[in-house]
Amino acid sequence: MEDISLEDAKSHPFFQQIQKLNVTYQRFLDQSTPHVKYRWSGFAVLFLTFFTRIVTAQGWYIICYGLGIYLLNLFLAFLQPKFDPSIEQELQDDSIEAGEMTQEFKPFIRRLSEFKFWYRATVATSLSLFLSLFTITDVPVFWPILLMYFIILFSLTMRRQIQHMIKYKYLPFDIGKKKYGYK
Repeated sequence: MEDISLEDAKSHPFFQQIQKLNVTYQRFLDQSTPHVKYRWSGFAVLFLTFFTRIVTAQGWYIICYGLGIYLLNLFLAFLQPKFDPSIEQELQDDSIEAGEMTQEFKPFIRRLSEFKFWYRATVATSLSLFLSLFTITDVPVFWPILLMYFIILFSLTMRRQIQHMIKYKYLPFDIGKKKYGYK
């Protein structure tokens, strides 16, 4: 058997085509970044297609549940600040005891950016839609239990997140905030 070096592999036409596809895909993602409304509209269409597929086929509830849990996890990461305010408050309390007073402005930085949230949600929904095409992934379950469990999990998790937002006085959305710049 021949030993193929890395340079030989990179010069192979198949590898070059894969590289070309990767560059084209990345360029498409880069160009779609400023178009927030179009990206989320595309995600909504994809999600509605998946939801319609689940409702009309009356199956693949485990995949739907898994997608729901994953999207909830992404949404929570989108809502949370990158640096936990409770830890920073403890550090600030320690520095106040030491005699230091620092009240510097710290902007809200998300744990998960909007673009990564959209991208991961789109990939997960596409994968779920793809998996719903195969009968082997249709595991029979009693779907009302999954739905009730998801609703309970969603409400408890969001209540805890909203309490955290109120306690540490941060708002992850820019609704109502002043915007400076051109008109």
